[in-house]
Amino acid sequence: MEENPNQDPSATTAADATSTTTTNLNDLSQDILLHILSFLPTLESITTSLISKKWKSLWSLVPSLNFSYVHFPIYKSFFTTRQFFSEFVDRTLILRPHLPLQKFRLEFIYEDRYGCHVDSWVRYAIRNRVSELDLDFFIDESFHIVESEGRRDYDFPFSAPRNGFKACPNIEVLKLENCYGMENLRLCSEKLKRLGLLSFYTAERELYLELDCPNLVWLGIDCVETGEFCIKNLSSLIEFRTSIAHKTEHYGHWFKVVKQLHRIAHIKHLVVQIGGLAAKDGIPKDFLLHNLKHLELQTGYTQYDLLGMAALLELCPNLETMILDPLYKIDDDESLSEELLNKPIHFSIPSLKEVKLKVIPGENQNQIVQFVALLKKQGVVLDKIVLVPLYSGISVSRRRSLRAEVNE
Repeated sequence: MEENPNQDPSATTAADATSTTTTNLNDLSQDILLHILSFLPTLESITTSLISKKWKSLWSLVPSLNFSYVHFPIYKSFFTTRQFFSEFVDRTLILRPHLPLQKFRLEFIYEDRYGCHVDSWVRYAIRNRVSELDLDFFIDESFHIVESEGRRDYDFPFSAPRNGFKACPNIEVLKLENCYGMENLRLCSEKLKRLGLLSFYTAERELYLELDCPNLVWLGIDCVETGEFCIKNLSSLIEFRTSIAHKTEHYGHWFKVVKQLHRIAHIKHLVVQIGGLAAKDGIPKDFLLHNLKHLELQTGYTQYDLLGMAALLELCPNLETMILDPLYKIDDDESLSEELLNKPIHFSIPSLKEVKLKVIPGENQNQIVQFVALLKKQGVVLDKIVLVPLYSGISVSRRRSLRAEVNE
């Protein structure tokens, strides 16, 4: 073949390089393909079996199972959709070989009639030595049937939560959400590293929560009605997050959790909502959070909120970074005594270097300005103050779900 004297040699070289480096999806190694499939809901992963013979059984080797009710096709009725979803999970687990599981995730609107199914699904994950277990028994409100269909409580089929979690020795990441009706949760595990508990509301008895997990590094407790909260050993904990809906009736549960801070005084990162109750009822002051470097507060800027903020900051002598996120208040603040209403606000923050203030355009700018003026009046010297705009009351950073944070 004769060469074209007018052709750019570099263009020819680039074309040759492109032709030799183009890779077909089927040319990728099985390990890479399985890694790609692990990011898909299991239903979509199974669908790829239609691509070619090579892909026919790949789905069954994926080390994670993600049964998402949200991504499941919608049929004529909620009942039919749920029935087909249940049958799909059953068939999938029957066809999949018993291989070790990295992650098992289930999103499902639970009710009694599916109890035996859910029991078998969870047992399957445990038997296959799952290391990440993620269970959510409530999806968006739009997925619920209007008429009552019996209890939605779910009690675990295995005795692990009641007997110290010893039946699940391989789990490193555990996330439980909307497990209505659970009354006792005792977690005793040397393997567990990350734990997220969300929306444990009970109609009758409150949850007894006991944690004995010496290697746990991340703990999130959001909207959990605790009757009693007992920390036995969280000696490796680095980050702790807790919050609850801002309603007067719920703050008793919040205090049961917050008052355990002295048992985890070694933490370095704390995310918590705060209010005047911290000053009124008192956070224990017989300890200090010496290692705490990073604090995120969901708060307002009223006298009520600032008193609570000041009470908490007294425990944080080495704090370096503080993030203030607006708190959505459902109920009005509780009334404070005349003494607290007139009490001067004093912030004890000798090591603070940076403050990030999340601003809702058109709503809390004036409060932010007054807060910055208060810092200046008290002689607080910072390296920088960062203003972070929020959209519809939700910041980009707060849009990250707890689910994602648990799995990091």
